Amino acid sequence: METIPLNSPDKEFIREVQERSGQNVLTCYQCGNCTAGCPYNFAYDLSVSRIMRLVQLGQRETVLKSHSIWLCATCQSCTTRCPNSIDVAKIMDVLRHMAREAGYATERNVKAFGDAFLESVEKHGRVYELGVTASYVCKTGRFWTDVDLAPAMLPKNKLSIKPHEIRGKEHVAEIFKRFRERDTAKENS
Repeated sequence: METIPLNSPDKEFIREVQERSGQNVLTCYQCGNCTAGCPYNFAYDLSVSRIMRLVQLGQRETVLKSHSIWLCATCQSCTTRCPNSIDVAKIMDVLRHMAREAGYATERNVKAFGDAFLESVEKHGRVYELGVTASYVCKTGRFWTDVDLAPAMLPKNKLSIKPHEIRGKEHVAEIFKRFRERDTAKENS
């Protein structure tokens, strides 16, 4: 087990997590309900309650480098069980975004899938499943993963060869454009 030095809390990290999530992480009293209800806890390097405690202690590097924030399925089990009504799943999501911004992607395949998904939505206005799959396979090199499912999915139109056309595709693209402009403005300030 790794020993985490607690002598220098990053108060700016605590403030940023609270501001971005809209949650008061300091109200967590470590009851453990979030960890007890988490279906992925078996795969985590840090339990949900431990992540919450480390956020309270301002341990930016330890939290953002953890595998757990990338493996979280955002199933809301932790949020539902919290006696203080903390949206723990939202905090995990914020931490994942912060880790991405800081250049930490401890679960490369999860990041690759998220990137492929967002690229598809930006380009097509909605998810183009075959395109996401192709992009993910190219990014990860996992060429034979689930290839056996394609023959069953194609005849049922579960995996369309061409992207679906939608109305308002340009509005979705505009959302991405505004996000990038905001992100660039934040970097320049």
